[in-house]
Amino acid sequence: MTQGVQVAAVYVRDQDEALAFYVDKLGFLVHTDVRNGDYRWLTVQHPDQPSFQLGLLLPGPPVHDEATAQALHAMVAKGAMPALVLEVDDCRAAYERMRALGVEFTQEPVDRYGTVDAGFRDPSGNGWKMIQTRG
Repeated sequence: MTQGVQVAAVYVRDQDEALAFYVDKLGFLVHTDVRNGDYRWLTVQHPDQPSFQLGLLLPGPPVHDEATAQALHAMVAKGAMPALVLEVDDCRAAYERMRALGVEFTQEPVDRYGTVDAGFRDPSGNGWKMIQTRG
């Protein structure tokens, strides 16, 4: 039996803002963008990983009540959600390119553990680590 993770989600404060960030600044592609009433299922994928999608979801109905949605928004904005990891061939070059596009970095590239890594946030506050592929 084959198993694997197909979609992992991050909570965002605004799906259009998140979509622009992930597509225009990180180079992801839109995979699915459908609506069912007020609910929007929006996923993107990295061009080098076609079998994996990242869901850009709003906390709230139908999954959460309003109080839970507000708490999740606050946690994301404070950077309290787990960090996501983006693997790149050249961390310093990706840092310069993304910084020029307006990405908010929380850590400049640093040499450690035999590689280079940097930290950034999406517009909703979700934390990312960008790690250079070991080579």
